[in-house]
Amino acid sequence: MDEETVGRRGFLIATAAGIAGIVSLRAVRRAAAGERAGASPHRWAMVIDLAKCTGCGYCTLACRAHNDVPPWISWNKVVPIAEHGEERVYLPRPCMHCQHAPCIEVCPVGASYMRADGIVMMDYDRCIGCRYCEVACPYLARAFNWKAFTGPNPAVPEWGQPEVPRRPRGVAEKCSFCVQRIDRGLKEGLRPGEDPQATPACVVACPVGARFFGDLNDPASAVNGLLAENPCYRLREDLGTEPSVYYLPARGEGAS
Repeated sequence: MDEETVGRRGFLIATAAGIAGIVSLRAVRRAAAGERAGASPHRWAMVIDLAKCTGCGYCTLACRAHNDVPPWISWNKVVPIAEHGEERVYLPRPCMHCQHAPCIEVCPVGASYMRADGIVMMDYDRCIGCRYCEVACPYLARAFNWKAFTGPNPAVPEWGQPEVPRRPRGVAEKCSFCVQRIDRGLKEGLRPGEDPQATPACVVACPVGARFFGDLNDPASAVNGLLAENPCYRLREDLGTEPSVYYLPARGEGAS
C-alpha cells in the first residue's frame, strides 16, 4: 500500500471520527437543551400589542442604553411588516427566549444556556465566536460583534444608563429580557412587570403601552390576563421552539 493510499485512509478515518464526535456532542446538546439548571418559581414572558406599536423605536434605544449595546447592533429590532389602509404595522422582535431553543442545541461550548426561569442567556466568556447560534436562530435575534465598542454610547444618558458590562469583540450578542433588572428587583422585593425598576427597559420605555412583561406562573400577572382574554400568537410556532414572546394582532390582522 503506497503512502498516498495510507494518507487518504488516515484522512477518512480521522474525518469519520470527527463527524462521530460532532454527532455525539450534538446529541448531548440536544438532550440538554430542554433541561434547566436548578429550579425557579418563575417563568417570564413578554406580550406585545401590535395594534398599539407605532414603530417609534424607543424600545430599541432604551435597550441600547441599559445594556450598553453598540449603535451598529440592535438587540431589540422593530421592523415594518404590513400596511392596513394608511396605517403601518410594525413588528418588535427581541430574543424570543424559546423553551426549545435551537441556539442552545448548536452551541459547541455551552455559551448559550437556559436559566431555570426560562430566560435564554449567553456566557460571553465562553463564546468562541463560531456564530452557530446566529445561524440557527429562526428569529434573527442575535448579532455578531465584529468590532470593539469604545467611546461613549450615543443612547446614554438620554435613554438610560448602562447596567451590564460591554461585551468583547468577537461574540454573538442578544436580548436577555434585561435579566439584571429582573434579578435586582426580585432581591429588593419588587415585581417584574409591575415595578419599573424590575421590568425590561423596552417595556418601561414604550410610550404607548404596547409591551407587557410578567410571570406565566403567576395567575394574577398582567401577561396571563392578556393571554386569557385576547387572541394571540407566537412567531413560527410550527418550528416547535415554544417562544416566550406573544403577540396580540394588529387591527385588521387575524391571529395565526
